[in-house]
Formats: sequence, structure tokens, C-alpha cells
Amino acid sequence: MTEFETGEIIGLFIILLVIFILPFLVKKIEEDLEIFLFALGIIAVTITQQWSLILISEAFIEPIIITLAVFIVGILFKFLQGPLARNVNRFVNKVGLKSFIFLIIVVLGLLSSIITAIIAALILVLIVNALNLDRKNEINLVVLACFSIGLGAVLTPVGEPLSTIIITKLKGEPYHAGFWFLFDNLWLYILPLIIFIGIISIKLVGETQEENREHREKKEENLKGILLRTGKIYLFIMALVFLGMGFKPLIESYISNIPYYSLYWMNILAAVLDNATFAAAEIGPVLSLAQIEAALLGLVIAGGMLILGNIPNIIAANKLKIKSKEWAKVGVPLCLSIMLFYFILILV
Repeated sequence: MTEFETGEIIGLFIILLVIFILPFLVKKIEEDLEIFLFALGIIAVTITQQWSLILISEAFIEPIIITLAVFIVGILFKFLQGPLARNVNRFVNKVGLKSFIFLIIVVLGLLSSIITAIIAALILVLIVNALNLDRKNEINLVVLACFSIGLGAVLTPVGEPLSTIIITKLKGEPYHAGFWFLFDNLWLYILPLIIFIGIISIKLVGETQEENREHREKKEENLKGILLRTGKIYLFIMALVFLGMGFKPLIESYISNIPYYSLYWMNILAAVLDNATFAAAEIGPVLSLAQIEAALLGLVIAGGMLILGNIPNIIAANKLKIKSKEWAKVGVPLCLSIMLFYFILILV
């Protein structure tokens, strides 16, 4: 490795360290994470001297599919949220709360790969507001449902930025990843886990207790909010494209040599930063399929531990005023248990 190449790697490690630390120390960065990651993506590509017209074109084109999906479904949701809210408790009265919770967790998990994780999280917030659960049961429901949404969203490039960026990075040799690449390779792990989360919700979410519920202001979706959210997603995916290209030397020099089971546990760090950012830095065509599968499973499972781990977590916690400690009390033991089980599974 030449001196210049060594300088590149050191620079990328510094950028990675900055990504891990600053969002926790600076509240403004946490609030405007998209701009922060976009700037670091620009720096990473500049350090590694990988600017090209192809990269710039890719950065503008790749976010289009998911941002269009977010915008279109967001508009539909704006008009449907009123009728949906009015009919939630009517449906609960027909099927029972336990059955309803199971259905919500499983259905939102499965649909998130189509309607996007963002819209699934917004629907979850609307439903939770209508249910009037007490605080403990509300938090249990939200953590479980967001975990399910994050799992399901990884199955198609429409679901969330993580899956979009993975397909972008693996669309060439040797994988030629298309729309169903992630579904084909992960469904056997993801779908049973979504159903399992639905089953344990029957035990963890109890009956409604309206008198214990905290008051929250309920704001309806508006066009300005939809446009702002769509713009942030577009910028976020552009940032991930640049970070993915910028971190290419790091992937080829170090990550490609890490055994798949080590990658799996290393990605527990996705609990403290959105898992799409990790995917942009880690995943590349030089990795074996076993490494890719293990890395992605580690990312999507660890992403449910804490609020910062995934986009639906951030949306739901913000709108429902759930604190980090409240989330971690449920998310950490749940996800660690599942990670241990799946570690044994992938070894077998």
C-alpha cells in the first residue's frame, strides 16, 4: 500500500469516527443528519479522488424511485388518514386488541417494502394515537412494530434507503442485483422473524387504559411536510451514494477480509446510527454472498435496538415522544436475543 493510499484509509477512518460520534454530541447534526452525511460523502469521494460524471449521474438518479414512492404514498396517506383513524377502534372491537396488534405488526412489516418504511411508520403513529394505550403498552407496541417495519423494508429497493443503496452498489459484477435480489436472499430469515415479532406482541402489549395516557398534539399531514420529508430522503440517498463510493478503498482493503460471522456482530453498532449509513460504508461487490447476508442481517436486527438505528424508529419516537431510555428498555434485550439466535442459525 503506497503512502497516498495509506492517507486515504486514515482519512476514511476519521470520517467514519466522525459519523459515529458527532450526531450524539451535537443536537443540530442529529436533527439535520442528511446534510451532515451529504457533506461527509463529498469529502470521502474527494479524499479518494473518485469523482466522475458517472458517479454524479448515479447520485442524482438512484434516489428517484424511493423518493417518488414516499411522495405518492404520502399524498395518498394525507387523504386516507382521517378515515383510517376513525375506523381503527371499530376494527379493534370486531377482532379484539391482541389479534389487531398481531395483524398491525405483521402487515406493516410486510407492506413496508412496498409503501416504504417511512409511510408504514406514519401509519403506525396514527394507529397508536387512535388506540389510547397506556404508556408501557404503547412503547412496547411501537418498538416491536418499528422493528418489524425495518425488517420488511429491507426486502426491496423501494422499502428504505438501506435496500436502495445495496442494490445500487451490487448491480454490477458479480451479482447483477435487480429489484428482487434482497428478497431472494433474505426472505427465509426476514419473513419468519416478522411473524415471530407479531406473536410475542400478543404477550407484550396489554389492554387499553385511556386514563393513563399522556396528552399529545395530533397534527395531520400537510403538503409542506410531505415535500420536506421527500427532499430529505432524496438528499439522504445521494449522501449514501457518495459515502458508498468514497468508502470503496476501505471495503476492498479491510472489510472484504473480515469473516462473515465477525461482520454480523460488528454491525451491532448500527444500533447507534442509521443502518443505511453502515451499509453504504460496508457493502460492496468484493464481498461474498455469505458476508453480504450476515452483514445485512446484523444491520437490520441491530437497527431495532435504539431510536437512532432506523428511520421508522426516529419518526415514531419523535411523533410519540418516546425517550431513548424507554426505547432501549424494550429494544436492547429483544434485539440482542434475536441476534444471538440468528448468529447460531447463520453458522449452521
